[in-house]
Parts: sequence; C-alpha cells; structure tokens
Amino acid sequence: MSQDNRLFTILMVDDDPDDRLLFKEACEEVRLRNPLEFLENGEQLVDYLKRRGAYANLEGTPYPGIILLDLNMPLKDGREALEEIKNDNELRHIPIIVLTTSKDEDDILSSYGLGASSYIVKPISLDRLMRVVNSIGEYWVQIVEVPSAEGPAEDLDDEE
Repeated sequence: MSQDNRLFTILMVDDDPDDRLLFKEACEEVRLRNPLEFLENGEQLVDYLKRRGAYANLEGTPYPGIILLDLNMPLKDGREALEEIKNDNELRHIPIIVLTTSKDEDDILSSYGLGASSYIVKPISLDRLMRVVNSIGEYWVQIVEVPSAEGPAEDLDDEE
C-alpha cells in the first residue's frame, strides 16, 4: 500500500475561527498531506457524520479518520457530540481527540469515560499534536482500517 493511500481525513470541530485558521496554517507549514475539514460546533459534527441536513449529500464519502474536538461550543458542545458519536454503532469507531482549553479534571475524566482517544489542552505545540494524530492515525490505518466509501469498517470481533 502506498503512503498516499494511507492518508486519512482530519476533521477539526472548533467554534473559534482563529484556532481553525492556526491549525490549518500549522499543517501547511509542516506540509501535512492529510486532507483537512473544519466544522464549527457539535451539532454540525453529528449532522455531518450522520449525513443529514446540509450534509445529506455526503452519502458515499468516507468518514474522517480522526476528529479533533473542542469541548466548549455553542448549539451542541463537544461533550454532547462525543457521547452521541460513541453511542452510535455506525460512528463509534472514529478516533476522537479532545483538543480544548479546559484543564478541568472532570472534563478530562468524562471525555475518556465517553470514549475519547486522547485529551490535549490548548495551547499545544504543533509537534506534540502531530505526534498524537500520527500515532492514532497509524493505529487506525494498520489495525482498524480506514473505512471505505460505503461506510465504517467491519468489526474485527467477528472472527471466532
């Protein structure tokens, strides 16, 4: 498998346009080749993943390989979105990295309890963020497999 076929989409969900722009510019600076997509709140994220509303025409496109999720957002915050995604059998396989300014221990523990793959407090060095994204992405590509355009990967637990 060539390296280009192993690229996964990174979806950043953050209501702060400056944070989205900084992340995009930082990725360009390090020449990250992964496709980037951006949403502004948890409601958009859930609609995007469930292919409803403005995102209904996404049918047939692959799910993101990793979601970077802020916690404190309007409409539906990151906690609510994380819980809804991890409780959905079609979506629960997507790794979610919480990327937020909250250092609150309850937020950290509840995020991991809801199924977050990692919890990173902003501000963060791009180098550290890229190490986390790449390590989760490598696991995703090698072990779980990036979902095809038809939808999420099959569970590996079916083998007996």
